[in-house]
Amino acid sequence: MTLILIAMILALLIPIYEACKDEDIWQKMLALASIATKTAMMSLFISVLRDDWMIGVVAVIILSVGNAGLMLLAHVIRRMHEA
Repeated sequence: MTLILIAMILALLIPIYEACKDEDIWQKMLALASIATKTAMMSLFISVLRDDWMIGVVAVIILSVGNAGLMLLAHVIRRMHEA
């Protein structure tokens, strides 16, 4: 099980690298949304391992609501730079 968690953490480092490398705000927001999705999936995995429903509920809320707000913010910032 720890091997799966290590692989998830290594997969989390890829969008962090992309967010630091790229100057486009849209690409940074997409990378941050990817980070949020991966951490929520890790939280779901841990909640199943620990049989803890509260961690799972928080992870589902992050998955369903968190990325929508981040994408809306990215659209607003992009429109402000275009105008």
